[in-house]
Amino acid sequence: MITFPNAKINIGLNITHKRTDGYHNLETIFYPVKIKEALEVIESAEMDFETSGIEIPGPANDNLCLQAYQLMRKDHDLPNIKIHLHKNIPIGAGLGGGSADTAFFIKLINDKFEMQLSDEKMESYCRQLGADCAFFIQNKPVYAFNKGDEFEPITLDLSDYHLALVMPPVHVSTAEAYRGVTPKQPKRSLKELIKMPIEEWQSKITNDFEDHILLNHPQIKKVKQDLLSAGALFSMMSGSGASVYGIFKEKVDLSFLEKDNLVFSDIQ
Repeated sequence: MITFPNAKINIGLNITHKRTDGYHNLETIFYPVKIKEALEVIESAEMDFETSGIEIPGPANDNLCLQAYQLMRKDHDLPNIKIHLHKNIPIGAGLGGGSADTAFFIKLINDKFEMQLSDEKMESYCRQLGADCAFFIQNKPVYAFNKGDEFEPITLDLSDYHLALVMPPVHVSTAEAYRGVTPKQPKRSLKELIKMPIEEWQSKITNDFEDHILLNHPQIKKVKQDLLSAGALFSMMSGSGASVYGIFKEKVDLSFLEKDNLVFSDIQ
């Protein structure tokens, strides 16, 4: 059985509070986009995990899909399986690729072995594995808060626009991203701001990571400037970066961008 995990972008991101458990409370909008990879599972005599495509750093045994399976096996009698993941979503891009793989894997296992798990139960597994992982169970636009693992549904449809995403050859670690942020309550919640016309978002919606990351990584800053210069109604770094997306009224030719950037077009 095969499934195709997709990425997400963050529309706005406010770091609101430092928690005693080391995490941060935040608010953001998660919006699914059509950058996809492939995940296949078959029954096997022994547990096995293989990858292709983009190289995934770290030991294979640390992969969240395997961790998810071990969690599920504590509650259910499940056989050994072979997992193959073809990685296409850039790593360290703020796109939630690892979280998407995990959530889609849990949904695939639920379907393959006819477990009849509810969305709430699958989300509970996800919340033990990653802050934004549970989003991908229902995979619909949401207002996310607390650690980014609590959601309220929102009405947001960007299908009439053209979304492009650019990944420059830059790595931004999570530690670096949070090191430059001072938590604070926003003057207006993203729940309100997201209701404004997209033409007004650029001056009102912010990503708290951008100020210091764009300062420290001029390649990311240039990508954002290039997208706005090309006519983007709204452009922002997704999550803690390093990818930057633009929302355009019309399809745009981005061939002028520097050749070492990875470009994804029409991802809405």
